[in-house]
Amino acid sequence: MKDEVLFSLSYGMYAIGVKDEQKISACIVNTVFQVTNNPNRIAVSMSHDNYSYDCIMKTGMFTVSVLSEDTSGAVIGALGFSSGRNTDKLANVRHKVLAEGLPVITENCCCWLLCKVTDRLETPTHTVFIAEVTAGSDKSVGTPMTYDYYHKVIKGKAPKNAPTYQAKQPVGDGDSTESWICTVCGYVYNDPDVPFEDLPDDWVCPICGMPKSAFKRQ
Repeated sequence: MKDEVLFSLSYGMYAIGVKDEQKISACIVNTVFQVTNNPNRIAVSMSHDNYSYDCIMKTGMFTVSVLSEDTSGAVIGALGFSSGRNTDKLANVRHKVLAEGLPVITENCCCWLLCKVTDRLETPTHTVFIAEVTAGSDKSVGTPMTYDYYHKVIKGKAPKNAPTYQAKQPVGDGDSTESWICTVCGYVYNDPDVPFEDLPDDWVCPICGMPKSAFKRQ
C-alpha cells in the first residue's frame, strides 16, 4: 500500500491550548474526535515531540479551539510551525484565558472545549489522550475548517511530526515553474502566472506571515 491512500481520510484543524507552571501556549493538531457521550469524551492525538504534549502530561488538562474556514493562515503558522518551549506562540494571536488558566483562541473559531484527561493510548511517536469535556461554548458558529480545505484552499503544509505530513514530491523535468519555499513554515510559492520576483515588497507568506526575505529558491 502507498502512504498516499491514507490522505483520503478526513481531518479537521484544531488549536490545542495548554499551560505549564509559568506560561500558556498552543499548538495545531488535525486529529480530534468524539468517542463517547454521557459523559462527553473526545480523543486527541499528540506527537511526543510537541511542547504541548509535555504540558498535558504534567497538568492533565487542555482546551480545544475548533478553527473555522475564516481562520487566518497566519494564526495556523504561528501555532503550528514553532515550538512553545522557546517562543510565545500566542503573542500575536487573539485569545482569552479561562479561569482554569488555559487559553482558547478567539480569532475566527467555531467553538472551544475544556478537557480533562481520563486515559491515554501510547504509540512509539504519539499519545492519544482520552479526555472528558468539562465545559465549552454554548453554540458553534461558522464552518469548521477541514484539513482538505487547509491544504487545497489555503495551500497550507503540515509539519514533519504531523500524521498528515506529506514529503515534497520531486518536480518533473517538464515543469519549468520556479519554486520558492518559506524557511519558517515550508509553504511553497510556485505560481506560473506571477513570478516570485514580481510579488510586491510587502507580500508575506500566506501561512506564517513571514516576509519575502524568509523565502529561498528551491
